Amino acid sequence: MRHNKKYNQMNRTSSHRKAMLSNMSASLILHKRINTTLAKAKALRPYVEPIITKSKTDTTHSRRVAFSMLQDKVAVTELFREIAPKVADRPGGYTRIIKLGTRLGDNAEMAMIELVDFNENLLSEKVSRKAKTTRRGGRRATATPKPAESIVEPIIDQIDQADEQAKPETPEAIAPVETIETVASAEAVTETPTDTQTEEIPATEENKKEEETES
Repeated sequence: MRHNKKYNQMNRTSSHRKAMLSNMSASLILHKRINTTLAKAKALRPYVEPIITKSKTDTTHSRRVAFSMLQDKVAVTELFREIAPKVADRPGGYTRIIKLGTRLGDNAEMAMIELVDFNENLLSEKVSRKAKTTRRGGRRATATPKPAESIVEPIIDQIDQADEQAKPETPEAIAPVETIETVASAEAVTETPTDTQTEEIPATEENKKEEETES
């Protein structure tokens, strides 16, 4: 009878189950997340989290205990060098299990198990979220008064613009009256025909007779 045996044997022998969890723990430490069945992910969590807790104290004894459970030197080095500094302030709960649906072949429930402190997307979302503000007791945030300089400067600019518009035009822009009159008279002279420019009237027969009688 299996009295008080709460862990999932997953239809494996004890040695097979320990070797499987050891390999999965090393893969999780190296890759920071792995996809597996939901049953294996739930069995892996209580196996790998005590190892991560052990890595917070970097001693020879801790490294030997971690190696005895992982059987991988590269994973032990990664655990104590990269993961331990990040989880130093976290009191447990180093992993997260996310369900991925069912597998196509045998309809087994799939899940992804990952290290919480190495999910960059969720960490960036937490930083971007703004803290919620509450208004209690009917108090409202009073607007901070603007400095006097920020109020006076625009008024001074408006006064300067008004002065520039009110200034009389420069003498260069106003043409003298004498020059205008001389230009107008010159144009009139050019328009009136001169004596040399008058056309000669052709002499008719009556004019010829009058000239003969006068002579």
